Amino acid sequence: MHADLTQVIQLAINGAAIGAIYALVALGLVLTYKATEVLNFAYGDVLMASSFVGWGLIVGLGWPFWLAALGTVVLAAALSWLIDARVMRLIVGQPQFAGVMLTIAIAFMLRGAVSMGFGPESRNYPTPWSDDKTVFGDIVVADLSLVIVAAALLVTLVLFWFLRKTPLGISIQAASQNQLAAYLNGIRVKRVTSLVWAIAGGIAALCGLLLAPTALVDIGLWIVVLKALAAVVLGGFGSIPGAIVGGLLLGMIEQFAGVYLPDGFKDAMAYIVLIGVLIVWPRGLLGEAHGRRV
Repeated sequence: MHADLTQVIQLAINGAAIGAIYALVALGLVLTYKATEVLNFAYGDVLMASSFVGWGLIVGLGWPFWLAALGTVVLAAALSWLIDARVMRLIVGQPQFAGVMLTIAIAFMLRGAVSMGFGPESRNYPTPWSDDKTVFGDIVVADLSLVIVAAALLVTLVLFWFLRKTPLGISIQAASQNQLAAYLNGIRVKRVTSLVWAIAGGIAALCGLLLAPTALVDIGLWIVVLKALAAVVLGGFGSIPGAIVGGLLLGMIEQFAGVYLPDGFKDAMAYIVLIGVLIVWPRGLLGEAHGRRV
């Protein structure tokens, strides 16, 4: 019984660590969707490209991890700002499908650029917590996992404070609710939208830097956006708290599936959850019910 309880706690902790990454990526997806009503399929590739940039700064140029992390976050934020201000702005007024296809095209361009610039090989880089572990009785937790959870908590708290307590954050919320009304009230909607994309890009870079030491710096790292999409649907599409809850739950579901279900289910659980929630409970855990009166 004690061994079973220890395993359950260990799996829950491991799930919370990977779930924190899913939660942050889902948070970035929700932010950009609420700002522009476009599901940004290039988001995973911004994350992936950021991990390569981080590797280049840390290993290639010998920068300290913290300085490289700051530089990578700034570059990803600038790239995301440019994508919105110079590319997505060109299709304003077009159907949502046009925006989705454009982000898919941007994703392939980023993937190709990274492949040409860095090559297809997987690689890794050291962090201040790479080999350190913390022991709680029979439970062993990698310090990197603790850092991931702490970073996710800090980013979430700071973002909630920013959105609810600062004039700029309130402007972002107003623009996400009704862009025309926000514009008529003097809010510079275009600037606000680009700022949201920049914030989301910085979050993607942070996720890439924290995920790469365990999942490796690899072209395939972009696929985390598909799991984050499952987390968004699980938590409730368009809900920021739902993105956090959905990400954490999905991470734990994957960990338990890897132990208690047959081989292969762990990698498939995100897609099983995605399809299952869409069929059984489309609004998600914390999503709002939407209806149309006829």
